[in-house]
Amino acid sequence: MVQSYVLDDPRPIAASAPYTYFLPSAARLAAIEPGDQVKLLFRSLAASPKYDVERMWVCVLAVDGEHFEGTLENAPFDMPGLKKGERVSFERFHVVSIDFQDAAKEDRIGDEPGRQYWDRCMVDRCVLYEGVPVGYLYREDDLLEREGDKYPDSGWRIRGDARGLSDAEVDSREAEYVALGTVLNRDDSWLPLIDEPKGSAFLRNFTTNTYDKQ
Repeated sequence: MVQSYVLDDPRPIAASAPYTYFLPSAARLAAIEPGDQVKLLFRSLAASPKYDVERMWVCVLAVDGEHFEGTLENAPFDMPGLKKGERVSFERFHVVSIDFQDAAKEDRIGDEPGRQYWDRCMVDRCVLYEGVPVGYLYREDDLLEREGDKYPDSGWRIRGDARGLSDAEVDSREAEYVALGTVLNRDDSWLPLIDEPKGSAFLRNFTTNTYDKQ
């Protein structure tokens, strides 16, 4: 039977979005053993699937170096030819998440996650979608935060490079309320400023590629 799916390699995704897409550490990957469950990215080869990629759990049955065998623990939503319980072959690098059978293993690994940047900010859409570099940023009170928000408003307001533009052109730019990490994925030149207090403002000097306090 022709296989109806392929497994995506998550490493290029993580490399393109290092501040919002996190893979298990080398220590966690090395600790996988039979009985553990791992999440993989299944991409359908069907002509018109509803979902191009489904993130699904696989129970590990056997480990041979970097090669694994397991059984699919989820029922695919829209992946013809693949069913829960089917055998799945994969490599260690395919793993995007791990649920260890032995809960104490987490403590034994002692792997501390790095800082993540999920607090929100306002940013010009041109920075997110048009490759325009950050040109000016300031931090104000968290005016956009709403009760029940999972992540708070950081207060950062991030504008794209405005050199050569009129005030009207700059003012016409649309903005989005997104995670700080989403902006850092596009331009992380301002990361050293991220803990500056409210009331701070910085203008980018493109000659030195540094930020001057305003």
